[in-house]
Amino acid sequence: MSVNIQDVAKAAKVSVSTVSRSFTRPELVSEATRSRVLRIADEMSFSISRSATALKSGKALRVALLMSDHIRLWFSASVIEGLNQVLHADGYDLSIFQISSIEERREFFDMLPVRRNADAVIVASIDVDAQESAQLASTGVPIIGINCVNPREYGFTAAVGIDDDQGSRLVARHLIGLGHRNIVYVRTSREVSLHFSVQQRYDSFVKACLEQGVTPTTLVAQESEDRISTIVSELLSLPQMPTAIACQEDGIAIPLIYQLVRCGYRIPSDISVIGYDDSFYAHDIGLTTIRQDPIGMAHEAACKTLDLINRKTTGMPFQTFPAQLIVRSSTSRVSLDKG
Repeated sequence: MSVNIQDVAKAAKVSVSTVSRSFTRPELVSEATRSRVLRIADEMSFSISRSATALKSGKALRVALLMSDHIRLWFSASVIEGLNQVLHADGYDLSIFQISSIEERREFFDMLPVRRNADAVIVASIDVDAQESAQLASTGVPIIGINCVNPREYGFTAAVGIDDDQGSRLVARHLIGLGHRNIVYVRTSREVSLHFSVQQRYDSFVKACLEQGVTPTTLVAQESEDRISTIVSELLSLPQMPTAIACQEDGIAIPLIYQLVRCGYRIPSDISVIGYDDSFYAHDIGLTTIRQDPIGMAHEAACKTLDLINRKTTGMPFQTFPAQLIVRSSTSRVSLDKG
């Protein structure tokens, strides 16, 4: 026999409205009463319809997340974990949209005001243009960025992100400080027109090198299963092997180290390798890298999101997290015979 809200109210010795508020407006119910109601509801296998809760509150109870990367990758998975830890506890679902082109992005923003099926939009490592942010503003939907370039300029309501300019300068100064002059930078083939945050890493690294009189060589890792093998082939085809390789992300640096070792190169005696992220396995293989905390950034983004949904404002809407150089065993001073 199914249990209804009247049954729960009778068992908890409270009114039906108190049961309803315990689920939908907990701030209006004392902690002791709410705990008792929820415990009894759980024992009786009762829950209030999510659609009814959404209808009553006037909210979709859903936050849309736009991502440009595969969900299985370290950064994406970490962002989802951090967001979900905060949003789920507050009764919100996370709807994930993978955006791979400007056309897909525009279609999303064209349809959202019509559907009105999200209370906020979080954008990770991909920017929006002024027209798209204006579409959201017209519906009162806040847009929050994670590792997006120039979020204020593009009309974001709030944003969090690592200081990629600082991080890339740390990479350049670390390698040059070790005496490296023949440096290769390995990046991915992202669409620059989407303003992926990794573009900032590349631009800042090159600028920092040029300021020190060093002109790095750039190699582009195409999106394919053999991208690291292709990069190794390109490295071997250079007039001279570099003494140091800076990678856009650990996801390139870690497999590159393994393949270079298979080719007979010693890391870091022959070639220093540095990554960016401090992701899975970076510590295990001794990768020198730049540390960022996507779970922590996602926590902050989620808290700002809830503030904007519930209070229409948030403290410190634009927050930058400092980068940190983590020196391990994959980089060393350049050998005298290679300098």
